[in-house]
Amino acid sequence: MLHLAQGEYLLLLLIIPLIFVFYGAYLKIRKKRIARFGNPELVGQLMPQASTGRGWLKITFFAIALFFFIIGLTRPQLGARLKERESKGVEVMIALDVSNSMLAEDYSPNRLERAKLAISRLVDKLQGDRIGLIVFAGQSFVQLPITTDYVSAKIFLNTINTESVPVQGTALADAITSAARSFSTQSEKSRAIILITDGEDHEGDAIQAAKAVAEEGIKIYCVGVGSAEGKPIPINGELMKDSNGEIVVTKLDETILREIAGIGGGQYVRAGNSEFGLNPIIENIREIDKQQFQSVVFEDFDEQYMYFFGIALFFLIVEMLIGEKKTGRKLFKKEETI
Repeated sequence: MLHLAQGEYLLLLLIIPLIFVFYGAYLKIRKKRIARFGNPELVGQLMPQASTGRGWLKITFFAIALFFFIIGLTRPQLGARLKERESKGVEVMIALDVSNSMLAEDYSPNRLERAKLAISRLVDKLQGDRIGLIVFAGQSFVQLPITTDYVSAKIFLNTINTESVPVQGTALADAITSAARSFSTQSEKSRAIILITDGEDHEGDAIQAAKAVAEEGIKIYCVGVGSAEGKPIPINGELMKDSNGEIVVTKLDETILREIAGIGGGQYVRAGNSEFGLNPIIENIREIDKQQFQSVVFEDFDEQYMYFFGIALFFLIVEMLIGEKKTGRKLFKKEETI
C-alpha cells in the first residue's frame, strides 16, 4: 500500500505544464526579435548550429526531473501492514476528577490543567505499559479504553474539561468501580488505579468501593489536588456561590484519600506545584509484577522518497549534458572546383 505523507506537494505538479507554455512563449518572442534583423530563413542560415528541437528536448528532461522531485517531496511510503507485537508491563487506569472544584487556582493555571500536564508527562515515561483514562464528577465515563497507543492518550487528554461530564459532583466510588471494570487483564498483580481528585466525596461510599476493588488484587493510588485552606471556584469570570449567596471554597480532603490508598495497598501523594506526585507513584507501580501483552499494531512505513530523488537527479544530469547547439560535423567535405 502506497501512502503519501505530505500529499499537499502534489499541487506543485501544476508548474510542469506552465514550463512548456513559458518556453513556447519565449521561442515565439525570440523568433519575432530575429525577424527584425531580416528574413528568418536567411538568419537561420547564418546560425547553422542553432537547434530548436534540442531546446524542447532539454525542457522535456527538466520537466521529467521536476516531476520525480515533486513526487519525492510527497514522501511516498510503503507499509501499513498489521502485525502482532508483544510487550510486557502493567495496566494503569487513571481516574481524573473534572468537577467544577478542579477549576480552583491552587496551582497554575488551575487544578485540572495542572493535573492534565502531569498525566501527559507520565505518558511520555511509559514503556510497554497500558494506560486508560476515566473522567468523573457526579458520574464517571471511560474517556480512553486501556491501550498502548500513547499518542491517542495525549490527544484524548487534551480534550478534557469540566464539561466532559454533564452531572456535577464528586462520585469517587463510581470512578473506582468504573476503573476496575475497564482493565483488559484479570491478573491480580499487574493492575493499578491512579485516582486524581481533591477528595470532596459527595456520595460517601468510596471506602466500600475501594475494599471491593482491593479484593480483586487491584492497587489504588491517590493524588490529592488542592490545599487545606481551600480556594474559591472561578466560573465564567465570577466566583461560584451557594444558594445563600456565599462564595464556595473548595478544600482538599486528604483523610478519605489516605484511607482509600491504604485499603487499596497503594500510596497517597499530595500534589505540589513543582512535583505533582505521579513520579513516585509510577516508580512504585513499576515494582508490580509485569504482564505479557499481545497487541495488533501497524508496521512502520518505509520511506521511498530517496528513489524518486535519485531518478530526478538522473534526468537533471541528462538535461545538463544536452547542448542547445548542433554538434554533428561532416567528416568529408566535397571539394569545390573552380
